[in-house]
Amino acid sequence: MKPTAIVTAAVDIVKGPYFVKISAVALLSLSLFALFYHLPSIPSAVSYASTSAVGGVNTSISPYISPQPSPSPTTGSSSNSSRRRQPPPWVTEAPRIGIVDETGAMTVEFDIGEFDSSAMEELRNLSDWREEEKKEENNDSGVRVRYEKYKVCEETKSEYIPCLDNVEEITRLNLSGSVERFQRHCPEVGKWLDCLVPMPKGYKRSISWPKSRDEVWFSNVPRIRLVKDKNGQNWIARKGDKLIFPRGGRQFIHGVDEYLNQISQMVPAIAFGQHTRVALDIGCGIASFGAFLLQRNVITLSIALKDAHENQIQFALERGVPAMAAAFASRRLLTLLVVCWELVKKEGSIAIWQKPLNNSCYLNRDAGAQPPLCDSNDDPDNVWYISLRACINLLPENGYGANVITWPMRLHYPPDRLQIITMDASISRKEIFKAESKYWNDIIESYVRAFRWKQMNFRNVMDMRAGFGGFAAALHDLQIDCWVMNVVPVSGFNTLPVIYDRGLIGVMHDWCEPFDTYPRTYDLLHAAGLFSVEQKRDKCNISTIMLEMDRILRPGGIVYVRDSVSVMDELQEIAKAMGWVPFLRDTGEGEHASWKILICEKRMP
Repeated sequence: MKPTAIVTAAVDIVKGPYFVKISAVALLSLSLFALFYHLPSIPSAVSYASTSAVGGVNTSISPYISPQPSPSPTTGSSSNSSRRRQPPPWVTEAPRIGIVDETGAMTVEFDIGEFDSSAMEELRNLSDWREEEKKEENNDSGVRVRYEKYKVCEETKSEYIPCLDNVEEITRLNLSGSVERFQRHCPEVGKWLDCLVPMPKGYKRSISWPKSRDEVWFSNVPRIRLVKDKNGQNWIARKGDKLIFPRGGRQFIHGVDEYLNQISQMVPAIAFGQHTRVALDIGCGIASFGAFLLQRNVITLSIALKDAHENQIQFALERGVPAMAAAFASRRLLTLLVVCWELVKKEGSIAIWQKPLNNSCYLNRDAGAQPPLCDSNDDPDNVWYISLRACINLLPENGYGANVITWPMRLHYPPDRLQIITMDASISRKEIFKAESKYWNDIIESYVRAFRWKQMNFRNVMDMRAGFGGFAAALHDLQIDCWVMNVVPVSGFNTLPVIYDRGLIGVMHDWCEPFDTYPRTYDLLHAAGLFSVEQKRDKCNISTIMLEMDRILRPGGIVYVRDSVSVMDELQEIAKAMGWVPFLRDTGEGEHASWKILICEKRMP
């Protein structure tokens, strides 16, 4: 029997692809509908289990869920079906309570002691005290120390150095004919500078380095006595509105460069910029020797008296050369000059001497030789207001201070004398040294990016609380063309030996007194953690330090203070009273950090 046409057509439809697809979709839809319809009624092992009986429900209920009422007979199976579709409430576990025993494990086996009323009373008193403290802080939060605008000093103070120009004290001590008059004689407390040192008329922003090495503005150093006295020696000459510094003068007939070349030829082991990194030029004149050593990677601290040619150091600083007014007259500067040196080479007017590496020469001298050896308790590193003694300090037996490595590796190599300086840490000194270097390198790198320090043309820089010299090392690493006077406050540890062994320069100073330099010396003053330390000292006053900073800061100069939040309000008020423009910024730790950055600009009038 043959299939009919209708049967054949039906078979074709069933075998067709569209029919298969439609059937599959329909089957999937029915399956999902059935699944979701019956899913809520699936009993939960956590919630409950039930069995039906005639006339009611026999229920076993979890202890965390309240029992459900039994359905009435009238509701029938529809009521049971509706209740089964509702999902059970979420069950939460009870929190565990216990204590940590002596092994560090949690246990619930413990006894509650008796109520300690005295402990609760102490806690209540502490809470009341904290509440009162918060109220006082809230009441004082809007109160700031107010400073009246500082007046400008008389014009005669334009070149004033407080501790070297104290005529009243020099006259009282009758020191006019003594070398003692060149030493520090600081004003008494209450007679310190309380005004702003004025600029000379026609003052201009200093010429940038290295051009400033050869010429400066005459109006910035207007006194011409040195120009007249040294004009015949070809030290310095006036040309229009500038002062010109010939490369040599009578002191260096063939020029400073040729003089340095001759020294290198006489004693090649000197190796400027490698073995020889730090130099001291005593009686420096206008510091041409130090100026030309800089291009050989040698940093020279040039010092001279504030004598009849009183502004020769001022010329050096205006040129952008490291210098300060100081004397060996009666007090130590950095260390004692010693004898027992060996004459290495002599040519014409040049003689080169070498200090011994050990004590054999000193110990083998004849009995009664002069000067004698110093007492064993004499510390040659103790330099602040210490009188000179006519004696020789023995060299350390361990060779510390002599076995420094070559430049520039020594800048980041912990020197041996790091182990003998007085400080809190005894074991981890090298780690602290390296951590300080990394800390300041990261900070200065951020300053270069955010504040464009490389475009600021800083030349003369002072770090007012130098530590190990990490700030200066970071400036060198980031190729900022400047020199840094590293100041070690007497209120802290004496880290000067480490600073010099790194190939840097510095001095010790008490910031409760003025610094021995001319007004308008520095382009950048950096103070990290200085004010929060110095304000705790009895004789120190924040406003006095800030006035001294204004005296030594050039017009157009910048001040960076990184310090505790507790001193920032007062510092801002003083800065405004002095005519500076202050900006308060957060550190990299964020707005809730305990330290802030205060940036102040001393703008040109």
